[in-house]
Amino acid sequence: MQTVSPNLPPDQQREMLRRMLTIRRFEERASADYLAGKIYGVVHCYIGEEAVAVGVCSALDRTDRIISTHRGHGHCIAKGADLNRMMAELYGRQTGYCKGKGGSMHIADFGIGMLGAIVTGAGLAAQMEGKGGVAVSFFGDGASNAGPFHECLNIAATWKLPMLYVCENNMYAANTAAAATHALGDVAMRAAGYGIPGVVVDGNDVFAVYQAANAAVERARSGGGPSLIECKTYRWRAHTERRGMADVRDPAEIEAWKRKDPIALLERQLRDQGELDDNGLRAMEGDIMAALEAAVAFAEASPFPLPEHATDDVFAA
Repeated sequence: MQTVSPNLPPDQQREMLRRMLTIRRFEERASADYLAGKIYGVVHCYIGEEAVAVGVCSALDRTDRIISTHRGHGHCIAKGADLNRMMAELYGRQTGYCKGKGGSMHIADFGIGMLGAIVTGAGLAAQMEGKGGVAVSFFGDGASNAGPFHECLNIAATWKLPMLYVCENNMYAANTAAAATHALGDVAMRAAGYGIPGVVVDGNDVFAVYQAANAAVERARSGGGPSLIECKTYRWRAHTERRGMADVRDPAEIEAWKRKDPIALLERQLRDQGELDDNGLRAMEGDIMAALEAAVAFAEASPFPLPEHATDDVFAA
């Protein structure tokens, strides 16, 4: 796909690159530490999809809310989450976002509008508050085949909720190819059934994602209701980092998508504009790696939850 020209200040463009690189390096470290036995549970890497989270979240205010998926580290970082608390949560430590009891899959920070997995209810809350807020639901191509997807779009369209539904179409639900399960080639085509806009964008071009998200955000804030944005992208890693889990995808397909690296694309665009050079990139990488090392040190120095903490923060009606 043709790249989209940005209409953003250079500082904001460089910040997009910094956040995308932070996501990439965080995920690389999380994968390595998981395979080394330092992280328990499962880890779903976001590598290759960084432009989606950063493009969408760059169009949001801090008080806007997002709803993530099991592959959610990128969304957290793009929304401004603290790396120390994120890493501590992956390490299962008390200082993590969920006090070490949630793990990798559902990190939440209400202070930055990172809600975990509440979906359309966040849009209803924004509408009832009447402060011009919006909510974004990230989901995969596999989720678009489930009943709740259609139920949520129907009620959001009927009530004109200020929602963005962002499909990160990486072509596979675990190991099931979207081509084998989707009656339509584009998930965005389903928006027509609910009378809302549905657009397809290059999910590896952060500026294309940003422009689509920004238009949808403006529509939502003005009372126009929800939109569906489908970002065509690809995850470089297997569905999870779990040892022994087969990756059935064609290696040639994986390599072809790696040549469409969203970070390399943005870096090239910034260089072509004269807004980035080798020194600037090295300084950015150095800052990111220092922050990640500090986050790992923070996590390793933090205590594990105690058995008596098991029922803390558990509520019953």
